[in-house]
Amino acid sequence: MTAQRVLVVDDEAKIRMVVRGYLEADGFTVSEAADGPGGLRAALDDEPDLVILDVMLPGLDGFEVLRRLRSSSDAPVILLTARDEEIDRVVGFTAGGDDYVTKPFSARELALRARAILRRATAPEADDGLLRFDGLLIDPGRRAVVVDDGRHVDLTALDFDILRALARAPGHVFTRRQLLERVWGYDFFGDERVVDVHIATLRRELGDAAGRPRFIGTVRNVGYRLVAPPAGG
Repeated sequence: MTAQRVLVVDDEAKIRMVVRGYLEADGFTVSEAADGPGGLRAALDDEPDLVILDVMLPGLDGFEVLRRLRSSSDAPVILLTARDEEIDRVVGFTAGGDDYVTKPFSARELALRARAILRRATAPEADDGLLRFDGLLIDPGRRAVVVDDGRHVDLTALDFDILRALARAPGHVFTRRQLLERVWGYDFFGDERVVDVHIATLRRELGDAAGRPRFIGTVRNVGYRLVAPPAGG
């Protein structure tokens, strides 16, 4: 089996060295970049299976690298930052990040997160067939979403997986932890509030409103559910 490839983009050589050591001990093939432009080139040219991306980079910050990368790649991205502000998590996740790790961090935990994310990304797809609801069509095979005005909705891989998880059990209320288990994997180590950010992104892309939802409803202090009735129901 070919080793999965991880690109580590960080301007601190010591961090790259430590992270590389743990990842290689776990069987990954690791490449490195020390600035934003170099990281973006490496990610686009080498097409790694996972990118570990520092936010504070010279030349081009990590958020901008991620935005540009997402125009042509769905490779999972773990963001690294020395800041722990809520706005940073929101920006990172809405730009298409898969996980968010605050420095200082445990290199061993980072390696475990990398393994969990890649396990989810490479898991075989279940054949659900078309999922049809009032005003909403989900095609798991093509990973396509269409709303009632015929508009095709362009979702990131994670946002699509969350929507599909909700659509598999319409009306069922999922807690954040249950969604994390179904989408990220049982060994997710991050902040459970990442689910809230992705739900907000989903609503925006679907044209939904949190106050009067057509598709995704909130159950206060519990979680989220798909509220759209089945098509023809």
